[in-house]
This record gives sequence, C-alpha cells and structure tokens, in this order.
Amino acid sequence: MFKNHIDIKLKHEKFIKKVCETKIVYGLEDDEGFSSSSSVELEDEEGEPIEIICFWSEEKMARVAAKNGWEDYVPAKIDLTDFIENWCIGMDNDGLLVGTNFDQNMFGYEIEGYELILELIEELKKSNDKLEFKKFDSIEDLESQIKEILGQ
Repeated sequence: MFKNHIDIKLKHEKFIKKVCETKIVYGLEDDEGFSSSSSVELEDEEGEPIEIICFWSEEKMARVAAKNGWEDYVPAKIDLTDFIENWCIGMDNDGLLVGTNFDQNMFGYEIEGYELILELIEELKKSNDKLEFKKFDSIEDLESQIKEILGQ
C-alpha cells in the first residue's frame, strides 16, 4: 500500500477514535452549506465522481483544511448522535460519501455513511459507550437495522 493510503487510513482511524471519545464531529460550513469534494475513487452511473461531504475529528484540523476554495468556510460542531442519525444515514440515502479528516491538499478517507456508522458502533462498543438516539431504541437497534440494509 502506498504511504499516502496508509496515512489516510491512519487519519481515518484517528477520526473514529476521537469522535467516539469527544462525541463531536466538525464540518466546514458557509452560507450555502457544508464543504464538499469529489471522490477520486468512486463514480456514479454516468461516470461522474460521487460527491463527498467532509468532516473532521478536531476543529483545528477543519480549520487547516479551509483552503483551496474553502477559505470562507468556518468549523461547525455536530453532535455525534446527530451526525450518525441525520448526516450519515441521509448522505448514504442520497448517494453521497463521507470524507474523514481531509487535509489541506484534499486527501482524506472516503466511506459510505452506513459503513461509517458500523465502524463508529464498533468503536463505541469497545468503550461501552452508549449514545441516546432519537430515531433508534439503542445502539444495538441501529446496528441491526444498518446491517439488515447492507444485507449482513
């Protein structure tokens, strides 16, 4: 695996651990919405890159990434429960990808929302953390529904 891919994977793993610890995710927001990019890995049916909405585990990382067209964006704090229930599920339903811990050169990890939820659940379970969901009875309920959707 290339060094870039290893670094990107390590940054993604840091994202998982940090947001599960702090229960906060950061996005970059301006008057028109949140920062987005185009996938370098996946395309839609027409051969166009899939859109990615980018998120960070730390405010300072989001601030550093606010370059190359994102200069007017400011870090926005998102509660982890809201991120899972609304952002990840909504983005997956809309065919968008989640980008984690992108750097100022627009390199970061690309993942589908449902897959990210399962990774977050796995990390939360390691520390016996429980989140209070509005749309799900428990973390186990969320996990079983996502796995059912994914056919796992």
